[in-house]
Amino acid sequence: MPETKPYGTWKSPITADLIVAEAIRLDHVWFAGGDVYWVESRPSEKGRNVLVRWGGHSDDIVPEPFSVRSRVHEYGGGSFVVGDGNIFFVNDADQQIYCQVVGENPVQVTDEPEMRFADLVVYSGGLICVREDHQGEGEPANSLVSIDVNGGAVSRVLAEGNDFYASPGIHPDGTQVCWLTWNHPNMPWDHTELWVGNLDASGGFRDTRCVVGEEGESIFQPSWGPDGRLYFVSDRNGWWNLYRWDGGVVEPLVEMAAEFGRPQWAFGMSTYGFSSEQELVCTYSCEGVWEMGKIDLETNHLSPLPLPYTDLSQVRVGPGKVVFRGGAPDAVSSLVQLHLETGTIQVLRRSWDVDLDMGYVSISQTLSFPVSEKEEAYGFYYPPCNQDYRGPEDEKPPLLVKSHGGPTGATSNTLDLQIQYWTSRGFAVLDVNYGGSSGYGRAYRNRLEGRWGEVDVDDCVQGAQFLVDQGLVDGKRLAIRGGSAGGYTTLCVLTFRDLFCAGASYYGVSDPEALARETHKFESRYLDRLIGPYPERQDLYLDRSPLRFVDQLSAPVIFFQGDEDRVVPPGQAEEMVRALDEKGIPVAYILFEGEGQGFRQAAHMKQALEGELYFYGRVLGFEPFGPLPPVSIRNL
Repeated sequence: MPETKPYGTWKSPITADLIVAEAIRLDHVWFAGGDVYWVESRPSEKGRNVLVRWGGHSDDIVPEPFSVRSRVHEYGGGSFVVGDGNIFFVNDADQQIYCQVVGENPVQVTDEPEMRFADLVVYSGGLICVREDHQGEGEPANSLVSIDVNGGAVSRVLAEGNDFYASPGIHPDGTQVCWLTWNHPNMPWDHTELWVGNLDASGGFRDTRCVVGEEGESIFQPSWGPDGRLYFVSDRNGWWNLYRWDGGVVEPLVEMAAEFGRPQWAFGMSTYGFSSEQELVCTYSCEGVWEMGKIDLETNHLSPLPLPYTDLSQVRVGPGKVVFRGGAPDAVSSLVQLHLETGTIQVLRRSWDVDLDMGYVSISQTLSFPVSEKEEAYGFYYPPCNQDYRGPEDEKPPLLVKSHGGPTGATSNTLDLQIQYWTSRGFAVLDVNYGGSSGYGRAYRNRLEGRWGEVDVDDCVQGAQFLVDQGLVDGKRLAIRGGSAGGYTTLCVLTFRDLFCAGASYYGVSDPEALARETHKFESRYLDRLIGPYPERQDLYLDRSPLRFVDQLSAPVIFFQGDEDRVVPPGQAEEMVRALDEKGIPVAYILFEGEGQGFRQAAHMKQALEGELYFYGRVLGFEPFGPLPPVSIRNL
């Protein structure tokens, strides 16, 4: 019989130690020679990114102290490639390319200080990749380069002049290369161009031309098919759908109200691939839930492939099999191999390798709620769940609203132990896909254009109020948390609305004007669309600055920050902390050494999670179970 105890005070087996000790991040999957390769980030190794190979069992390939991570665009991705019996990877410490034969030590290939590399592709002359040059003053210069790995390994510029390059791909006969490019103030989900060039005998480009890229068209993952035609995802019809180009004509493969692409925050992203000359395997999202299917390339007919997963990414396809990262409400994010002929599923690696009793797991409920007379927003609702406890009949649970980063990103309903950390202690959680989130078509993404700090704020507030009105949560114990852009939304909610009682900002933006003046190249013009061109519309930046209107903020806030964060520098959090302290509002600030955007070290992840729970207990008036390391809270 469950024991009756106040919400927030329940004992849970899902501890911070369990979460950070077992947590790994799975990324950048690759097929080669029948083996599967991927990168996993391990908090237990201070965030080191380890290259792993599966050939019946898993083996670490790149030895310590190497860490496989690119920092191009700061978010990286595309950090390794396997080809011709060699593994080429970018080492985090120096951002140079190394070559390794399995079982031997890595050998440095490039020696170009102040250069960074990403999106590596093997071809007959060596490598083609994206290079980011940090040698000069001002913003780094991006280009597409080739590297002769046998002839001095000095990178040779193939395409330059635009602000950004990505997704190089080699034609099956080795004669042509495709790539994406775009310029400020666009982000890759705003407008990109698809280019093609011929490779000449010396390894250079000739006859380069833009083949697809109308104004306002976002293109994702160009790939040469085994039939020699160029396939890609475009949102020209308002949804990221699949198309192909045969050298002259662009034709759709499938047109439907679904997303076959994702926002390109990192290199090396993939949602489809070719299982044969006649068949393409793809993934697509309908209202935030992902599915897999196969397309007959003769008839363009899409046939669903039933899977027990609702979140699919990092898709790589080979003859007869597909490897992908999959998650579901009852399954943590895992690396999965699907055999197409038999439908057999094999889990190669799980992001959390724990056997969790489902009696402590809150299963997400897909939620839509009105935000205006004509518009809805979306999210996933998690009620409190712990088989050992129930709340008092006269009490409703506190609600923790999650605001995802990006803001052009999305949350999913994959089983997340960090969410279960809260629900198993008696919190309800609402994970919001506010207007601007991907997965719901371009019109929904565009709801945020010019209105960041308004639409996202309203949607989080309306979602919480909807749950209050439904009688599901305690309207007097509402908290909100978010990281980076989600941290900005969190601070705006707490500053410009009066519904919430507390919040947690993880490396959040407190002053969008400061962000417009001081951030990295990839996002340096992002706010032009989200708020307005700067400095021409400085007024909008000032009007939406939580720091400028801190006098309106009366809710306690805890801030978590990395001292090496170049996306949102620590100064933003520290100014907000000073302002709240001077006003006498309860505030806490924890700065982590050696961390940037997204904490990677186990000790810091644990401290943040426990510190946030401790903070809510103090400011919302409940006593969490068990001892927690105290956090210094000013003005309390």
